[in-house]
Amino acid sequence: MRKIIELLGYAVGAYLVARAIIAPFVIDMSDPATYRNDWGGPSLAGVLAVRCGLGVIAAMLMAWPLIRRRSRRSRDQNQTSSNSI
Repeated sequence: MRKIIELLGYAVGAYLVARAIIAPFVIDMSDPATYRNDWGGPSLAGVLAVRCGLGVIAAMLMAWPLIRRRSRRSRDQNQTSSNSI
């Protein structure tokens, strides 16, 4: 069950990251009428914060376990090499 929840979380996270990457290209930044009624509107900064902010948070949450695993692996290798000397 935990694997299914993880997989679902990564799928939602990938969607949010993709949306964050695409959002600046989809929004007509020169015409405030196109994003005035969007979430975070009427300002462009608010709209970009809502659309891109969740993607940035999702990317950090998805990268965090990978970074922890990598640092744990390098720490284990350093301990193994220092013990063999």
